[in-house]
Amino acid sequence: MTQQPRIAIDAMGGDEGVRVMIAGAALALERHADLRFLLIGDEEVIGAALAERPALKAASEVQHTTVVVAGTEKPSQALRTGRGSSMALAVDAVKTGRASAAVSAGNTGALMAMAKLALRTMPGIDRPALAALLPTLGDNDMVMLDLGANTECDARNLVQFSIMGAAYSHIMMDLPAPRVSLLNIGTEELKGRDEIREAAALLRASPNLPFTFTGFIESDKIFAGGTDVVVSDGFTGNVALKTVEGTARMVSEVLRRAFTSSIRSKAGFLLSKPALHILKVHLDPNNHNGAVFLGLNGIVVKSHGSADDKGVANAIHVAARLAEDDVTRQIAESLARIADAPAAAGVAGGVTGNGAGSAGGNVTGSVAGQ
Repeated sequence: MTQQPRIAIDAMGGDEGVRVMIAGAALALERHADLRFLLIGDEEVIGAALAERPALKAASEVQHTTVVVAGTEKPSQALRTGRGSSMALAVDAVKTGRASAAVSAGNTGALMAMAKLALRTMPGIDRPALAALLPTLGDNDMVMLDLGANTECDARNLVQFSIMGAAYSHIMMDLPAPRVSLLNIGTEELKGRDEIREAAALLRASPNLPFTFTGFIESDKIFAGGTDVVVSDGFTGNVALKTVEGTARMVSEVLRRAFTSSIRSKAGFLLSKPALHILKVHLDPNNHNGAVFLGLNGIVVKSHGSADDKGVANAIHVAARLAEDDVTRQIAESLARIADAPAAAGVAGGVTGNGAGSAGGNVTGSVAGQ
């Protein structure tokens, strides 16, 4: 386990930049006193923010740059022009070992492209995936991936995503054998596209999985609490995530209108306020902020651009946990366990592939609007 994890913070990314990123780091330090930070951005602006936070200042080093990757830049453009940006320097700090993990609230596509180019994919992983923790009706949160890093995936990708998602769930939820499900249009074995059914066959054929494969799951069941990891291609995962987010906003607005429609409704609101507070906390995206690019030789966490200080602190918490428990090592061990299993002969090749150190794949594909 890494002592005193050091988190590189892209202080210039996100809707509010330095103000909220520094406030989030300060809040994270209050919760985790052993954290250390590399704050990357405009030294003068960061220095002014640190002047009000002596504890964070003592735990931080500042690296100066005024170059920022704009939210409108295409990944290919960011790769050409953003080499000295706060985002690129944060990722480079992970590559060179100056930081245990990087956190950015900037352009998702640019961050994905920079992270994949600098860190490369792990041996045995063809493509990284964007994963996040989401609330459920069960006893713990659920991991969902891919949320948009790869618009198209084959069976091997889906199996690798299952392994990565299980490792993430094991670390964040302390689950010894997370339940993993493939998102599909039905639960029957004959339902779905060829690659989904092939991935299910590969998972069922491997006897040495570090998780419990539960088969297919339909989209209306993913938040019921019956599974711990939901796996899909990035296109489907992104659509599912955006649909859920939109539905949550609609429900919130319907409730607001209902409780303000009359004097009786307003009285009902006062009586229902404690229960509504629980609902608000459960659905607050800041409590689940922090999506991670799994499958790289290093940890990069994407904070939502509109996250507040609590949301940024949560993203830093995710980065620190993954660094402390060495998610990269856990994924590698899981891949090795499957490949070494004698009964999985002929299956391991389909699982692990030949993606060692690969920079291929869809770097600039559609990504979730984190």
